Amino acid sequence: MKRLSIPFVFIALIFSLICCQNNKLSNNDNNQIDGHPAWIMQGNIYEVNVRQYTPEGTFNAFAKHLDRLKAMGVQTIWFMPINPISKLDRKGSLGSYYAVSDYTAINPEFGTMDDFKKLVQSIHDKGMKVLIDWVPNHTGADHRWITQHPDFFVKDSSGKPAVAFDWNDTRQLNYKNQVLQDSMVRAMKYWIEDTDIDGFRCDVAWNVPASFWRKSIPELKKMKNVFMLAEGDSTYLPKSGFDAVYPWHMFKMMEKVAKGEKSALVLDSINTENETLYPKNTIQMYFTSNHDENSWNHADFGTFPGVIHEPFAIFTQTMKNSVPLIYSGQEEPILRALKFFDKDPMTFKNFQREKFYKTLLNLRKNNEALSANASFKKVNLGDDKAIYAYVREKGSKKVLVILNFSASEQTISIKDATLTGKAHNIFKGNEETLSSKEWKMKPWGYEVYEY
Repeated sequence: MKRLSIPFVFIALIFSLICCQNNKLSNNDNNQIDGHPAWIMQGNIYEVNVRQYTPEGTFNAFAKHLDRLKAMGVQTIWFMPINPISKLDRKGSLGSYYAVSDYTAINPEFGTMDDFKKLVQSIHDKGMKVLIDWVPNHTGADHRWITQHPDFFVKDSSGKPAVAFDWNDTRQLNYKNQVLQDSMVRAMKYWIEDTDIDGFRCDVAWNVPASFWRKSIPELKKMKNVFMLAEGDSTYLPKSGFDAVYPWHMFKMMEKVAKGEKSALVLDSINTENETLYPKNTIQMYFTSNHDENSWNHADFGTFPGVIHEPFAIFTQTMKNSVPLIYSGQEEPILRALKFFDKDPMTFKNFQREKFYKTLLNLRKNNEALSANASFKKVNLGDDKAIYAYVREKGSKKVLVILNFSASEQTISIKDATLTGKAHNIFKGNEETLSSKEWKMKPWGYEVYEY
């Protein structure tokens, strides 16, 4: 038998190693923890408003930011709806992303289907994941189903497709219709099969029947180990198969604490409520802003203004049972409400919070103590009405978070001997020796330590 040359053997070995690595990555992608994709447990989500992200407002223009976002530590990119927008009853000059006219097509405002597929591939090549925003509760006012399948819609008193809530550019879908349900599932499957996305953020998921989610989510997860995020906090959502829900009760309390209307103690009541209401392994997506909160409620620049933002951002990045969200432009930061129905591009120039977010995202990625299922324990380090301190722990890893949720300087004293000794201060980047000696924390101050 002819002997292989040394170079050929070397090349074959390298090829084998690459294949093994790719198989390893693929297997990891298929792993689950507590019923959720393993890749989300120490992951994070970055919401992309394609229309406003660049002057061009296209997939190709956004793609130029991928390397920057990867370097910041972004792991999962969630695109606001990428479907065409209805023209009938359209709001503003461009319309609402959530008034969909075709579930299996691309909004030409953003580019082409090929542009999107290339973008997904590029994101995957960089080791990141992709979610798309899905609008299952209603369609736009001129969706083709209105004429082709009028029985897919709830009817108003005049027999016409009913407006969903008070959103007069939309029409309410009728989930009592089995063919509608099947059509919706097929449309969702299309995006997994044809574009290789990694999951869905489901708009107004709380108004779609549990029976649909119980049927559709298992079918989607058979195709791929997708992550399913529900916009809503109803307990039936995680019970129906969603991996994560919105933490609306906690978010509203965060806002009250930021305004000084409630003390930090109120956050414990929400933790207790969550433990009572939700299945044990439910994940919540914590945030200080998103597209709705920015455009309609002036988050985060109005709800968590100035120095108040940082301790609450740390809270969203380090809480138990969480996956954290960063909205487009928060790393800049964009300190205004973006228009929802018209072009209003943001400008990236200063990246003032980029280092701050990078520190938190990398900590979560590299320290299993911040995994969604890591343990959580409140600790008393001062006035509990102002100081919110807790320990996250898993395996041999431990993280101590100390947050001053008040406008007053606070005294900190670590009395728990398991928290004293050498620890790494993640923001200062140095090793410290923690002791029971008292020290002061500035208003809206914070410290995060790794052990």
